[in-house]
Amino acid sequence: MSKMLNVAVIGTGAMGKNHARVYSMLDSVHLAAVCDINKKAANALAREYHARAYSDIDELLKKEKLDAVSICVPTILHKETALKCIEKRIHILVEKPIATNKEEAKEIIKAAKKNAVTVAVGHIERFNPVIIELKKRIVNNELGRILKVHCQRLSLFPQRIIDVGVVIDLAIHEIDILRYLIDSKIRRVYAETGQCFHQSNEDLLIGTIRFENDVVGVIHANWLTPKKVREIAITGEKGMFVANYLTQELYFYEKKYVGNVADYSKEFIRGTEGKKINIKIERQEPLMNELKAFVGSILGNKKPPVTAEEGMEALIVAQRLLESAKKNKVMTL
Repeated sequence: MSKMLNVAVIGTGAMGKNHARVYSMLDSVHLAAVCDINKKAANALAREYHARAYSDIDELLKKEKLDAVSICVPTILHKETALKCIEKRIHILVEKPIATNKEEAKEIIKAAKKNAVTVAVGHIERFNPVIIELKKRIVNNELGRILKVHCQRLSLFPQRIIDVGVVIDLAIHEIDILRYLIDSKIRRVYAETGQCFHQSNEDLLIGTIRFENDVVGVIHANWLTPKKVREIAITGEKGMFVANYLTQELYFYEKKYVGNVADYSKEFIRGTEGKKINIKIERQEPLMNELKAFVGSILGNKKPPVTAEEGMEALIVAQRLLESAKKNKVMTL
């Protein structure tokens, strides 16, 4: 394969427009085409980035010689679109969630293996520099044993047509990040959801997750809050990290022990509040990092940073949270 990839973006909504913008900035990529059933929208985006416009995916795949595509269509169309691209042996990045359910995700994975195609899933927060730094510090044991995690992903009701509820749209980000940071399998989940304004799906989630290493995670997601919040707090033996996804700020709240001994039988109750440390983060655009990694995985013939299997696992957990809320019971995985 040449060092210049021919790529297309399928779906020209908010995410599709951003994918096209970023691809147009990458040296190793030629944005050949964009595709959307809204021909006017496709034409407008194509003109902006000097690409060709299509309103039919079959025509796109027939006329263009593509190495990779970003799939930014509604979730209900992910499987159909992905399979058409995979059949043409085109590498794909599918915006999260990978599909509407586990069975569809398995079809995508099976087809990709058969055709030796890379499938990446757009869990964009993995590429947020604040999460990259947080992961590095956890691996370096700066927290000691992790005890609990609390995530908040809150917004006003989205000003766009959606085909899923807040669990699949928002909470799935936190599910993926928790699995990535904690690095342990999930044992069980429990959830309470609410449907306050949405006509067909939940718009409020309070979910708890128990990992096999006994870490407890809490996810609060909603479309009800007048202020946009994207925050994660991880508490460990040595203190607490608080990361803000939006501002890309990371703070460490030190837990100071008398005599610097973390022996719970002797010193735990004598602990004091230590310093608040601001950890400097170089601001970067997560989508730029994500698409660079996707392109690099194709050119380097290596595994993408977020695989189809990982995307499916996050989807399974999200569905178990929904099932828990519906059945009012703890669900095991």
